[in-house]
Amino acid sequence: MIRLSNIQLPLDHNDTALEHAILSTLGIKAEQLVRFSIFRRGYDARKKASILLIYTLDVETLNEQALLDQFADHQQIKATPDLEYHPVAQAPATLTERPIVIGFGPCGLLTGLVLAQMGYKPIILERGKEVRERTKDTFGFWRKKVLNTESNVQFGEGGAGTFSDGKLYSQVKDPKQYSRKVLNEFVAAGAPDEILYVSKPHIGTFKLVAMVEKMRAQIIELGGEIRFSSRVDDIHIEDNQITGVTLSDGERVNSKHIALAIGHSARDTFEMLHEKGVYIEAKPFSVGFRIEHEQSAIDKARFGPNAGNEILGAADYKLVHHCKNGRSVYSFCMCPGGTVVAATSEENRVVTNGMSQYSRNERNANSAVVVGIDPSDYPGGPLAGIEFQRKLESHAFVMGGSNYDAPAQTVGGFLKNETPAELGSVIPSFKPGIKLTNLADALPDFCIEAIREAIPAFNKKIKGFAFEDALLTGVETRTSAPINIKRDDSFQSINTKGLYPAGEGAGYAGGIMSAAIDGIKIAEAMALSINHNAK
Repeated sequence: MIRLSNIQLPLDHNDTALEHAILSTLGIKAEQLVRFSIFRRGYDARKKASILLIYTLDVETLNEQALLDQFADHQQIKATPDLEYHPVAQAPATLTERPIVIGFGPCGLLTGLVLAQMGYKPIILERGKEVRERTKDTFGFWRKKVLNTESNVQFGEGGAGTFSDGKLYSQVKDPKQYSRKVLNEFVAAGAPDEILYVSKPHIGTFKLVAMVEKMRAQIIELGGEIRFSSRVDDIHIEDNQITGVTLSDGERVNSKHIALAIGHSARDTFEMLHEKGVYIEAKPFSVGFRIEHEQSAIDKARFGPNAGNEILGAADYKLVHHCKNGRSVYSFCMCPGGTVVAATSEENRVVTNGMSQYSRNERNANSAVVVGIDPSDYPGGPLAGIEFQRKLESHAFVMGGSNYDAPAQTVGGFLKNETPAELGSVIPSFKPGIKLTNLADALPDFCIEAIREAIPAFNKKIKGFAFEDALLTGVETRTSAPINIKRDDSFQSINTKGLYPAGEGAGYAGGIMSAAIDGIKIAEAMALSINHNAK
């Protein structure tokens, strides 16, 4: 097939426009066109009154090779690359050791699925509950303020990504097209086909729940085993080789190939690994607030007269500002038409996150507005970032009233350093609830200074961003893991053979897609190592 890129058409183009564009670009007649499919569809909204749709198409024609030769020097006309996933190994018939995967978020899910598809029958250990029970616990916390520290936004089947916007795009380099493997698996599990071609695919919580269940069923059907409520409390190392784990109920499970896909909030596990001598480094992360605007205002600012167009959907944004104090402030995990949610996994702490459903039709848009920090801001060793996060989260708990409500302030009040007496037109979506206060001491002074500078700067890019009734809710601290569990070229810990640090919790991913891609890489590395050792 032939891939055509950068095919530009008006937002309101008719049904035959794509075919006409193909014929015109290739200079062929209609009878030479066999069929075509959309590989990617994005948009260019720089001119709000005349937004363009940008297509990448895969085209089947008669005499394809002749056309490829004719357009050999044309950068927008190339042979369609092979997007089929090709397993790197197959489990030996005499498989004697089953690999272990710790964690069942996007990274652990894809690690387990790919291992199962290659015949390795993995054992997956998840500290939280299966996804529907976990959903009940999570909504119970939001509604009744009853926190289950092992079943919440952070812990349980599907990982933190289940209660998020469900974004399925990433900026990681992906020369092997692992992302296509991930998307194909999601579609097979019930995701809408459009995630295969829209430029910024997303799913949303309710669709993710059903998908995760179907992927779990496939792993089990292929011989894998999934154990919920199975927290790993200890690991066993002999001569720098991992040999197994001990669970919270005292059971020991042995394996010399263990993937560590525990997510960015498994603080007790980080502490245990550090005590056992696994090499860990502190790394940069970010902290800040969630900001809410009415979604209609963001749509108008981004799309002008085309706001509300069904193809464009709810508008998003991505912003960054470099401050005078040397800090960078940026938007993170933007959730169009979504809600701000409570995301703590520890008692007496407040953490915010953003979530959307597939429809993205809630009243507000929300995004984190965060400031980059690095280990020099929290000196004290590899785990000092965890204590830095905890301090901010505990203080936010007190500021919110010590009842899991979150501290909040209007943007107008924040910029003026004044506690607002009442809310404006933007209605908070945070569950359980908010308490209006002054956020000036919710973060270190340099963070407050940077965010106060950045919000007016962002207003120059998104008109209305600094709207005085917009709402800030604190605190956002779980942007990424504050540690990096270093690994070598074989994807194993640099000082613990057989331990495969993976995904967000180890510092190698930053979202659903990048975590899932890393999970595939880990599965391949484990499979090759198992087969090598079996020789």
